[in-house]
Amino acid sequence: MMNKSMSDEELAGQPAAYWTGVAYEALIAFTRARQLEKGYTQPQFWLLRNLSVNDISPDGAGMTVAELREAMRLYIRPEDDLEAESAVLVERGWLRRDAEDRLWLTEEGEQVRVDLAGNAPAIRAALHEGIDDGDYVVALKVLGQLIHNAGGTAPS
Repeated sequence: MMNKSMSDEELAGQPAAYWTGVAYEALIAFTRARQLEKGYTQPQFWLLRNLSVNDISPDGAGMTVAELREAMRLYIRPEDDLEAESAVLVERGWLRRDAEDRLWLTEEGEQVRVDLAGNAPAIRAALHEGIDDGDYVVALKVLGQLIHNAGGTAPS
């Protein structure tokens, strides 16, 4: 629950950049902790998704770690080590590495990707607890307008 010690007037004067930064860190930490409880990391899930023709990959073609890093540049965190994360997935048999050092999703990896995606609704539900969908939509519209006002491009 939000700290009720600030009045609406005080909240209205708060810097959005601070609040969005705090929110981002808390949401990422929560999501990653839930994923780790299930035995995988967020970067591992992203690797599977980016190599799946049934998800992000347009053609299911193998990619090098450098190509994957570039593909994930908008959401990967500086501490994410895709080389180490991919090595774990190769060891588990979820990815394979070819002679050109490209990573490919295995059949087992595709099934695991589907299974892991099933964790997302529970994570979303926990994060959205006590938040009306209408309020959530308004919050995103406000964030979109802030992004626009700052000269950025909000997702559409």
